[in-house]
Amino acid sequence: MQGASCDTCAYLTYDEDFEDYVCDMDIDEDDYGRLMEKNFTECPYYTNGDEYRVVRHQM
Repeated sequence: MQGASCDTCAYLTYDEDFEDYVCDMDIDEDDYGRLMEKNFTECPYYTNGDEYRVVRHQM
């Protein structure tokens, strides 16, 4: 997960109310509490949203 960018996260969606991109991840209260307690260098819920990553790897 080195160098994971929020721009490529599968959970990044545009929120018209905030007029900005936000992480749209469904997590429960326990997960949210753990996320707020710890200091992370990168998001533990990051998932690469690049659908063509596998195809480029096969070429």
